[in-house]
Amino acid sequence: MRMPRVLTPLALAAVLLTAACGESGSSGTGGSTGASGSAATGDACAPVAGEQLVVLEDDQQLQNADNVVPAVTAATAAANPALIPALDAVSAAMTTEQLIEMNAAVDLERQSAEDVAAAWVQESGVTEGLEPGSGPIVVGASNFTESTILANVYAGVLDAVGFDASVREVGNRDLYLPALISGVDLQVFPEYLATVTEALNAQVNGPDPTPIASSDAQATRDALQPLADGVGLTFGQPSEAANQNAFAVTQEFADGLGVTTLSELADACGDGSLVLGGPAECPTRPFCQPGLEETYGLQFAEFREFDAGGPATKAAITQGEVSMGLVFSSDAALAR
Repeated sequence: MRMPRVLTPLALAAVLLTAACGESGSSGTGGSTGASGSAATGDACAPVAGEQLVVLEDDQQLQNADNVVPAVTAATAAANPALIPALDAVSAAMTTEQLIEMNAAVDLERQSAEDVAAAWVQESGVTEGLEPGSGPIVVGASNFTESTILANVYAGVLDAVGFDASVREVGNRDLYLPALISGVDLQVFPEYLATVTEALNAQVNGPDPTPIASSDAQATRDALQPLADGVGLTFGQPSEAANQNAFAVTQEFADGLGVTTLSELADACGDGSLVLGGPAECPTRPFCQPGLEETYGLQFAEFREFDAGGPATKAAITQGEVSMGLVFSSDAALAR
């Protein structure tokens, strides 16, 4: 398969990870509905060091749906009927687990994003049966690993069906979204559903609009499209693959309590003995500590400040400094 060529970056500005704490979450409602039973003692719920991180399922859907979704200029989509179906085929095939493995291959095994993307395209068989297309398409990528991988996956699939696709690295959303809307330098971008929904919501309706993203991916996609129509964009179907806020513990901690979900954790550790790690804004953001307390009924003995889903947070979890911490659901550290 012909590899997409990489063009000169539009900008070198560092991108903030799109699912960063506070950008696209929601508070949720209700309390814990897990199985009844006696809560564990404080000692049982204390931090447990370990090598393997595991995300506890957000079974009551506290977080907004930041699924990967293809963004396309409306004019390009109209002129190239085979374009969005090809990108939707990627959405239908890719999983969060695959995204984790691809991130790990680049970040931990030091493979190139281009090679990792090409291997996924080939192994997935995603191009089989797609309608042919033609003409140049520039796929944008923010300058962080996952975005670069996804952009190369998109470009690889488009190349395979006849387009002349290239990848252009750009900076953060403030830089690339106007470029995508103009359609001159970019025509396609791998976006994150809830975050781009709220970005366009603010652009169309002014600062601090009523949020419209939710934990329902399809409902969020449906709410997004009218906003997109107003700025000349269209969106494909959201993938199961997502990069959103998540709460991780060590495998040893989860196994010791027999928990796999946040509701089960609330039932097991109802005495307020948990130690939570996260960014400075976590104690005030509705989908971080307040959301965990309101939605799941979790209580915390202590909060410790670390980076948002970064190395310090993950180290604090694995070294047994915190019971659980905020990470991102497609983090390479979650690879097994």
